[in-house]
Amino acid sequence: MEITLSNLSLFATVLLVGLVAGLCFTWGNAVTPGIGQLDDLNYLSAFQKMNRSILNPTFYGVFMGSLLVGLVAVFANKGISPTHFWIVLIAMLIYFFGVILVTVFGNVPLNELLDKTDLAQSSAEQLSALRKKFEQPWNRFHMIRVITGTIAFALLILASINK
Repeated sequence: MEITLSNLSLFATVLLVGLVAGLCFTWGNAVTPGIGQLDDLNYLSAFQKMNRSILNPTFYGVFMGSLLVGLVAVFANKGISPTHFWIVLIAMLIYFFGVILVTVFGNVPLNELLDKTDLAQSSAEQLSALRKKFEQPWNRFHMIRVITGTIAFALLILASINK
């Protein structure tokens, strides 16, 4: 394989989008079903702690880097072939709308709602109401991320072998 901007940017995009898609898959396949079995206080507390711990430089680098490097890959792969370019572009559009925007406008506001809640000072009724307001919408948004992240990752793999 030749070392070119198109190859390097596509490789980095596949890697970063794959990491995000894998995170989403694992979270949706194991984490949320597992903690979903907890009572309200423990569920909300566990989710609050996980949301706080994921906000770190590594996560931000991978999450935001996947979008930035993906944009470079779209432009760097424009001249390869029309089919190749369209696969990369469609993958990144699916990723942008289904993972990035859903995260920013769907999951993050729910995470912030949970983060602002003093769980120790909340009554059982308040905890139950918060969980009802949080869990189902969060999981629904997250399922969109799982599906679109996986599709984008698969398309990027296809693009990387279809040059």
